[in-house]
Amino acid sequence: MKKTLLLAGASVFLLTSCVSKKKYDDLQAQFDGVYQSKQSLSNELTKCNSDVASLQAQLEGVKNLSQSDKESVKVLENALDKCLNAQSSGSMNITKLIEQIDSSNKYIKQLINSKNKSDSLNLVLTNNLTKSLSREELKDIDVQVQKGVVFISLSDNMLYRSGSYEISPAANDVLSKIAKIIKDYPTYDVMVEGNTDNVPISRENIRNNWDLSALRASSVVQALQTKHGVDPKRMTAGGRGEYNSVATNATPAGRNKNRRTEIIILPNLDQFMELIGQAPTE
Repeated sequence: MKKTLLLAGASVFLLTSCVSKKKYDDLQAQFDGVYQSKQSLSNELTKCNSDVASLQAQLEGVKNLSQSDKESVKVLENALDKCLNAQSSGSMNITKLIEQIDSSNKYIKQLINSKNKSDSLNLVLTNNLTKSLSREELKDIDVQVQKGVVFISLSDNMLYRSGSYEISPAANDVLSKIAKIIKDYPTYDVMVEGNTDNVPISRENIRNNWDLSALRASSVVQALQTKHGVDPKRMTAGGRGEYNSVATNATPAGRNKNRRTEIIILPNLDQFMELIGQAPTE
């Protein structure tokens, strides 16, 4: 035992005497660095092993996907063969089909452009008319754009004498402003519709509300023609009696709304039919 201790002490003595403190510290630092590098490499190796396993799994998936793609390509090839066979046998003319599609697209674009133009003109027309009317006149007039058509609804209280189809003097100022707008848009047609409530009328030469509504519409058309210079060829007069109500006839307020004359300004029907006639045929 004493001999072992003497040998250990001698070894320590020899080590400390042969290696300086500075040299020892340098060696220790190098050892620490190598140890840390080993740990880092060990971690990277673990990660690489994990990545390899993941890539192997992906590779198997790609192999399966490739098989699925091959089957899809086969289906597409069969479909293409059928189309080519059909074309060669005359059951499908691809060139003609493309020409029909192109023609239809041009026609659709033409319709869209016409509608956009019509909508823009209708908005300008409506704004111009509304600006020309006084606040008092607007109480008896409603101007709206619905489905590409301008509706000018005039109350009977403003247009006619009570129970009559004769135009009142006060109504001519309003009709003159409407006539100006109509003449500013010469490509538009004008339809005048008379409407009544459901209260029966009993007057000489007026059998019922059908007669009254038609006579009132005719009076407006004739006033627009003779007093305000609107081309009669552009206008149509019609009566709808009590059958186009916009409110209930059970109340005085509702009946008052139903008693009205509508001036409808719409795109020229001949131009519209001409456009329809340009539709591509199969």
